[in-house]
Amino acid sequence: MKIFLDTANLNEIREGVAWGVVDGVTTNPTLISKEEGKFEKIIKEICRVVNGPVSVEAVSTSSDEIVEEGKELSKISPNVVIKIPMTVDGIKAVKKLNDLKIKTNVTLVFSPSQAILAAKAGADYISPFIGRLDDISTDGMNLIEDILTMYENYSFKTQVIVASIRHPVHIVEAALIGAPIVTVPFPVLEKLVRHPLTDIGINKFLEDWKKVRK
Repeated sequence: MKIFLDTANLNEIREGVAWGVVDGVTTNPTLISKEEGKFEKIIKEICRVVNGPVSVEAVSTSSDEIVEEGKELSKISPNVVIKIPMTVDGIKAVKKLNDLKIKTNVTLVFSPSQAILAAKAGADYISPFIGRLDDISTDGMNLIEDILTMYENYSFKTQVIVASIRHPVHIVEAALIGAPIVTVPFPVLEKLVRHPLTDIGINKFLEDWKKVRK
């Protein structure tokens, strides 16, 4: 399973890359708005740090405008994947960008039917938001299972990025059902490392080491 960081914070990205476990990055307008500096400079630096896909969201709403924006964004770096919301115009843009060999990630996916259309249009990735489904008392992970089954049935090449991750259990559940990618906020990535018994064990070893004759 690949792990992407869901952030535009360069310090978080550099730290995650230093761990050797980060395979890519996803951003969105909200995450970009939290960072200082010009948009293009931030994306360029992320692409320099990360040796993998970097999803950058188009903010246009008509298909032709999304395509033109996608063309410009793709010039920033070969790493850039154009993130496009799941709308009729978005799907039209995905098809056009796919014909131009520009990679796309269809975001804000909440249903199997949306996932089918995204794959048919030629999306390289889709981002189902499981946390937001959980927030309205719907099991988001069931959506991931359904999408993976459908894609396997028809050999779609579109890769599923499990998004809107809230906690480490989401990541473990995604891995158990074979999701190819999760995109994770850095604080959740940090939680994957921690376990109270690990801390207790380390403290015990260090205390005992003090008793060893040197």
